[in-house]
Amino acid sequence: MPQQRILTTLTILLFTIGLAGCTSITPGETQQEIPEIAPGVLMGYTPMDDPLLSKAFVSPAPAPGSARAVMDETVAQEMLLLRGTPRWTLATRDAHLRFPDAANTFTCALGMPITEADTPELYMLLRRTLADLGLAAYSAKNAYQRERPFMINKQPICTPEEETMLRADGSYPSGHTAIGWGWALILSELAPDRAEALLSRGRAYGESRNVCNVHWRSDVDAGRLVGAAAVARLHTNEAFLTALSAARSEIANLKEQDPVPAIDCALEVQVLGPFE
Repeated sequence: MPQQRILTTLTILLFTIGLAGCTSITPGETQQEIPEIAPGVLMGYTPMDDPLLSKAFVSPAPAPGSARAVMDETVAQEMLLLRGTPRWTLATRDAHLRFPDAANTFTCALGMPITEADTPELYMLLRRTLADLGLAAYSAKNAYQRERPFMINKQPICTPEEETMLRADGSYPSGHTAIGWGWALILSELAPDRAEALLSRGRAYGESRNVCNVHWRSDVDAGRLVGAAAVARLHTNEAFLTALSAARSEIANLKEQDPVPAIDCALEVQVLGPFE
């Protein structure tokens, strides 16, 4: 699939959820210094002319009637029972990738605020890697063009305003999961003392796509693989490594101030349990 079409699809996704037009500016980086790859989408660290080809390592989507497909259908039916529960509420929140809200995804697990004001280096790191991680899914996603659960079971989704866009965007692998799992891995490296909580939150973030009835279980599993591969690729990029080091120092300095998350963590604790 041509790169421009992939960017257009990602832009539509990000615009639909409210990211387009939002920017992240830090003392060391301005919007002008980081070009947009599409309206409202800042360039990541991965070279655009050398994308990660996830189709090369993500196995084909489950064939109809296969054991994997049966498992997917079983999990999807179980997830429908969560509609209207606190888990559904959290999954709906997880569906939105816009900033600054997206930065709050891991603030409870990290145990400190992730904001432009408090952690500008970390905020920009997450903001830019969203493109790296999200785009990494599209080589496989567009190759397999799998239908999403709601297209089969005709049941509601967490974000009905996205339904038209989601119908045109392949289900396998999950791009949201690639982003969430990639962020969990990056944050675990930056704050290894919080690794268990961060990875648990990253797992739950992907499962939110099952709860929302927009992805199959195997989509999420494949999304984690894509996210891990994209993070490994990022570790060969000097600009990313420099940003990673700056974010690590920022977190260490903030820890000395006994910080608290920037949001109320009650819902996450209720649904996922306490962050030890």
